Amino acid sequence: MVKYLSGNGGKNSAPVNRILKSSIVDGPGNRAAVFVQGCNFTCRYCHNSETISLCRGCGDCVTVCPAGALRAVPGKTPPFLATPFLAPPLWDEKRCVLCDACIKICPFLSSPRVRMMDPPAVMAELESALPFVRGITVSGGECTRYPAFLQGLGRLARERGLTFFLDSNGSYPWEADEALLACIDAVMLDIKADPDNPVEYGAVTGNSGETIRRAAEFLVRRHKLYEVRTVISPGLFDARNTVEKVCRLIAGAEHGPAEIRYKLIRYRSVGVRPSEAAELRSPDDALMEELAAVCASYGIKAMII
Repeated sequence: MVKYLSGNGGKNSAPVNRILKSSIVDGPGNRAAVFVQGCNFTCRYCHNSETISLCRGCGDCVTVCPAGALRAVPGKTPPFLATPFLAPPLWDEKRCVLCDACIKICPFLSSPRVRMMDPPAVMAELESALPFVRGITVSGGECTRYPAFLQGLGRLARERGLTFFLDSNGSYPWEADEALLACIDAVMLDIKADPDNPVEYGAVTGNSGETIRRAAEFLVRRHKLYEVRTVISPGLFDARNTVEKVCRLIAGAEHGPAEIRYKLIRYRSVGVRPSEAAELRSPDDALMEELAAVCASYGIKAMII
């Protein structure tokens, strides 16, 4: 039986939702990807919505698990959760058939298939893959909720000659954490709407986004911004205005816009909460080509995904 709390459970641990030993979509080259649990945004189009919240121990998932891979643990509150949360269920990884019944029924956008892991535990799990990957990327959820974990994992990655990337929503105060900045090679940053429009940003993410522009400009100045990504869904926000603002930010980079990628991602309903998917639309080719032309006008080659 795999306990939710594993590793040393210390301040440099993080709740890990899953680990991929090979990925070609989470940064440059073939990479290992670590997805942590917990996010301060609730994006309407999130396709990993089961990573947004930490488990509250309600027990709903235990009753629907067809493989008997979950067992309730009553009465104990984990140290990283505040009352009135209860202990998450015990998850038996060997019994689990990954049917996703647990995350589909969860009313809190969470998952019981989470382990508390410290950096050495993560590296040990990745050991067999390390000779074949170019680096490690930590995603989520929002990985910067666990800066001590990131520092430790970044140092271990560097010791093995691997690059270390973060996938972030831009809410972290980077200017105040030189220690973390020193441990990473670059950030892949989501800019989800106009960073200067808190109403629009809030409508998309549930967060005002007030830190986004400052974070992006700081990462550009420090040559730590690898790519920017924007998901396009017609009617959700002013896509052309957002793309214009991102392009101006990238074009102003001292090391030139060619070194910072801009991904324009078509909204797709895969993994999106049904209540949101019913109201969101995918963009047509004409809109995506229009936005790509905006990028080209700034000397930026957009990647349409």
